[in-house]
Amino acid sequence: MEDSAIIDLYWRRSDQAISETEKKYGKYCRSIAYHICASREDAEECVNDTWFRAWNLMPDKRPSALSVFLGGITRHFALDRMKAKNRKKRGGGEAILALDELSECIPDGTDLEQSVEEKELEHAIGSFVARLPADEKITFILRYWYFVPVSEIAARMQFSQSKTKSILFRVRNKLKTYLMEADLCQIR
Repeated sequence: MEDSAIIDLYWRRSDQAISETEKKYGKYCRSIAYHICASREDAEECVNDTWFRAWNLMPDKRPSALSVFLGGITRHFALDRMKAKNRKKRGGGEAILALDELSECIPDGTDLEQSVEEKELEHAIGSFVARLPADEKITFILRYWYFVPVSEIAARMQFSQSKTKSILFRVRNKLKTYLMEADLCQIR
């Protein structure tokens, strides 16, 4: 079913909207949640929460890209779940590692409490990523949006792990420089 038809089902408040969303985007959303939470049970809960949130948001919003809309909601729930778990017990996980890697070039949340500054940073990072060569862009997005492990990225991109790590290191440094030049980051 086309995205516009699924969105219409949400707007008509049809129960079929959830089942059609599950058919088309269930695997995609579970993948996002699993890479962040590293637990099938948590991923499943995040996806269920995503369907519920989409149901509640859809009458007020008509997303232009359903996959991006659903992926963003899933990612939000998964990050919240991961943070809650890590508050209870300090542990690892790909999301923690990836966020740690980015901490070198992205300021911490204390300076970005205001939504205007957050939007500027979000826009700047989006512009930066859009200008990257395809291999760097895909590698960066897989690691820092989907939190895919380096070994999986290397296999998917048909790179060695050291090449993948090198690409990520160089792109993080470019991002740091880009953000510093845009006066959005004053980190070391």
